[in-house]
Amino acid sequence: MSNPEHLAKLKEGVEAWNEWRNSNPSIKSDLSEADLSDAKLIGADFHEANLISANLISASLRKVDLQKAQLQDASLQGADLSGANLGYANLLDANLLEANLDHACLVAACVARANLSRANLVEANFTHADLRGANLSGANLDEANLDHACLVAAYLQKANLRGASVAGANLVKSIVRGANLADTNFVEADLSEANLSEAVLVRTNLERSVLTACSVYGISVWDVRLDGSIQSNLVITPPHDSVIQVDNLEVAQFVYLLLNNAKIRHVIDTITSKVVLILGRFTPERKVVLDAIREELRKHDYLPVLFDFEKPSSQTTVETVSTLAHMARFVIADLTDAKSILQELQAIVPDSPSVVVRPLLLASQEEPGMFDFIRRYPWVLDTHRYTDQKMLLEELGEVVIAAAEAKAKELRQKSEALNKSSARL
Repeated sequence: MSNPEHLAKLKEGVEAWNEWRNSNPSIKSDLSEADLSDAKLIGADFHEANLISANLISASLRKVDLQKAQLQDASLQGADLSGANLGYANLLDANLLEANLDHACLVAACVARANLSRANLVEANFTHADLRGANLSGANLDEANLDHACLVAAYLQKANLRGASVAGANLVKSIVRGANLADTNFVEADLSEANLSEAVLVRTNLERSVLTACSVYGISVWDVRLDGSIQSNLVITPPHDSVIQVDNLEVAQFVYLLLNNAKIRHVIDTITSKVVLILGRFTPERKVVLDAIREELRKHDYLPVLFDFEKPSSQTTVETVSTLAHMARFVIADLTDAKSILQELQAIVPDSPSVVVRPLLLASQEEPGMFDFIRRYPWVLDTHRYTDQKMLLEELGEVVIAAAEAKAKELRQKSEALNKSSARL
């Protein structure tokens, strides 16, 4: 029970209460079990106060000082604690359902097993706070600071953590199902055995984090940062299904789609059997060459993919071209006015014995000097020279494409024979 004198003093108003506290710093205010529902207590000094089991439902507590206050089992549903200071406060088992803690400070506070469901926690500071087993489902933690917080077994289903920082936090066995984790910072966080099913991870920073035995069924992953992270035993299947695990977060959603969607598998088969990568520098005057190559490939049921080297190449360009080449049936590389292609061919050819390259060159031009290095590989066909566009168009199907297709089939047959021989061993 609360101290009657202390409760009477508080009812005189916030100004009188704060003055009394300043005049009596040694007195520990006792408002335990007090009924302060709907009370207007803006700016009140409750530091180190005993508010255990107090009723503060819908109370106005903006900018209140609750540092080191005892709020175990307190009822704070719908209370306005915006800008309040709850640093080192004890909120064990407190009920803060739909409370407003916008910009509140809860540094090193104990919020274990507290109910913060649907609470407004925008830019709240939970640094080093203890949130073990806390219920934060549906809470708005937009740009909140949870660095080094303990969130073991915390419940964050459908919570909004967009732009929040959870660096170095412990989220072992936490439930983050369906949460918005866009732009969230999880650097060095431990998410072992966390349930990330149906969560949205867009530009999420997971560098040096631990992602072991997480459930990632239905996850959406785009542009995440995973350098130095530990990824293993990620479960991509829903509960009650046979468990399938992968060791890479970025491929988890792709693997699940591949296993469970016949259309996706058909697309993959189409890509690897029909895509032809076209490399060249196709100026407006030579666009007819590009159009002719594309049209001829389409007639043969191929899917042309163009990469135009009009702009200088970069490391990103090299990586993109290399990725496309490994997906292609073969590559047509027009060297005419496009010396920059050599850098990309040097990245593709040496390590891609299954990718046939068919070079083209206007007869009036010389092969680039470094092309000797590329030409020596057996999967690079002789350069097809053409005197003009008309000649190229006439020979494109029977000479250029047919030769590339024949070589692609030859390499595939050799690869299949080698695989069979290895299997017998």
